[in-house]
Amino acid sequence: MKADDRFLTQPREFWANVRLISEQVGYTVRGKKTIKVPTVSDIREAFAKLGLDPGRIVGATNAPSGLGADLLAYYEHRASVLNDLVRPMLMDKDEARATFDELFQRLRPTAPIPINKQKGAKRAPAFLTGIVNMLIEHHAEGLPCNYDPRTLTSITRDGVPLRTLA
Repeated sequence: MKADDRFLTQPREFWANVRLISEQVGYTVRGKKTIKVPTVSDIREAFAKLGLDPGRIVGATNAPSGLGADLLAYYEHRASVLNDLVRPMLMDKDEARATFDELFQRLRPTAPIPINKQKGAKRAPAFLTGIVNMLIEHHAEGLPCNYDPRTLTSITRDGVPLRTLA
């Protein structure tokens, strides 16, 4: 899928507002597994909670400004992509466990497999990180690797960084 041209050249103010509004309003609809699209009212309330003036985004008549219209279009686009295109491709816990188990049996990894932070019966391998570590080890052809998921992935040659994957 190609990036939407409408959002490729947006200024920092646009992205600052995306983050601010998203953090205040929330990213998902509570009780559902769908991405939230903030309304004009949501934006006004978010700005009010923070003591900010929503005037650059929403006018007194609740009509969005140009920036406001761009933000609303972005939220619609983001929700559509994540809800309709990405979500169906995600694994649920059972699918992740099955994939993890199959790879573990087939690849017999020596790479570290971290454990999730759950307690009791829910304690299990961190399936996604484990799957990634197993696949990296399998394809690294014996080259050294830092498997810590909290660090950026860097590709090096002879100790010289070539590229960082973010």
